[in-house]
Amino acid sequence: MSIEWWFAPGDVARLRFAFSPLWELVSSLRVLRQPGRHSVHLPWLRAVRPRVAGLDLAELYALVPMRGYLPDFLTPPPDTTLPDFAAELERVRHTRPETALEEVAHVRSPDPEAQRRFADDPEAGIRRVSDTLWNLWTAAMEEFWPQVYGVLEADVMRRSRILATGGVQAVFTDLHDSVTWHGDRLVTAKEWNHSGPITGDGLLLVPSAFHWPDVAVVCEPYQPLLCYPAHGVGTLWTTGRPCTSGGLTALIGRTRAGILTALEEPASTSGLARRMDLTPGAVSQHLTVLSGGGLVARQRMGREVLYRRTSMGDALVSGV
Repeated sequence: MSIEWWFAPGDVARLRFAFSPLWELVSSLRVLRQPGRHSVHLPWLRAVRPRVAGLDLAELYALVPMRGYLPDFLTPPPDTTLPDFAAELERVRHTRPETALEEVAHVRSPDPEAQRRFADDPEAGIRRVSDTLWNLWTAAMEEFWPQVYGVLEADVMRRSRILATGGVQAVFTDLHDSVTWHGDRLVTAKEWNHSGPITGDGLLLVPSAFHWPDVAVVCEPYQPLLCYPAHGVGTLWTTGRPCTSGGLTALIGRTRAGILTALEEPASTSGLARRMDLTPGAVSQHLTVLSGGGLVARQRMGREVLYRRTSMGDALVSGV
């Protein structure tokens, strides 16, 4: 079984990326319930489990089973490149009760009683789950969102370069084992079948840290969306300075060598500051020097600036 989307020439031009804090939060429900399958997030789990212990998540758990379909109204396709969580949650709050009722009916819930409670009064159910999502966000995700955002942003920057240099086929080559590109068709192995053209505003690609290691798809009547594991999730909760060679340290200094080595993937000033245990101001000064020497380059992505090693920087790190 698979999802098969057909691409017309104009659909390729409308391919775009977006982030979604709501997608991350809803996906984190599965991480909270099955930590053994998501060992990459154990540092986050240890930090947030005491905070969420007092929240009643039973209804959300009933609507978000460990595998399979979850109601699309809980994870609508982002309508902007950089959505705000509060704005996304308002879209959930304004879901038509008829839509929510229809979607919840398709869920294979582990808690049929809670599912029936929602179905008996979907308007009240939407209010309850929206309030619970807000409480979960403030307890478990808001503090960590800048860190998660940095990984998602780096993934988009990486894939945007791949799209610019290798085209659409190159973007999907290593997106996920279940995703393949066949000429003008994108095929994703899933537990259900769908086949049809890309409609509306084109395909939306949404990297995710918490949906790892699976992919998710959204089809009509929503905008077509493919959520995939972000590159670099394994380093999301990594702390401490990276190992650097003695020659590189002697050449440009320990701190700058550490920053240059850490830029294996693009990163923001704040992300580097957290990893290096430095102030953003200090990191910024070192990046200015490295940039002036042609070892790193900067590129604006939304509200942040990401830094990456240049080919000269790559050669210095690998050759010294």
